Amino acid sequence: MSKDQHVTYRPDGNWQVKGEGNTKATAVTTTQKEAIKIARDIAINQGSEVVIHRVNGQIRDKNSYGEDPYPPKG
Repeated sequence: MSKDQHVTYRPDGNWQVKGEGNTKATAVTTTQKEAIKIARDIAINQGSEVVIHRVNGQIRDKNSYGEDPYPPKG
């Protein structure tokens, strides 16, 4: 089962990529752009989703790289 990759802000001022349910970060970067690229590469490889968060923790964007149903449900 593939894990969604979350890009979140850290208290130390860096950005991290963390697989859903993991306790440790997969990668830590100084910029959000860099973290998004790493998360995207992982998600493409695993066929999962990237969830990008703002500094305050709100979800900013989601991108799916898995088997999306077509046409979309709902």
